[in-house]
Amino acid sequence: MLYTGVTSDLLKRVGEHKLHIFKGFTSWYGVSILVHFESTSDVESAIKREKQIKKWNREWKIRLIESMNPEWRDLYCNFIDECSP
Repeated sequence: MLYTGVTSDLLKRVGEHKLHIFKGFTSWYGVSILVHFESTSDVESAIKREKQIKKWNREWKIRLIESMNPEWRDLYCNFIDECSP
């Protein structure tokens, strides 16, 4: 499964997904690996981009991910000292 969302605190949000803190899409489907992210300081453009990507078909989303992360590595590991395989 692929999940697209907006947050003002990426590390906190990914940590919540990894721990399945909240019931919802990510806990139901076990989505907990960060494979792509984009950053901006403008909330309105972030929401616009989220809505744009959510309308894309799966193939386009995969192409976007693989253009920057072809091995689908967990990018969360880039931000913390330890990371589970």
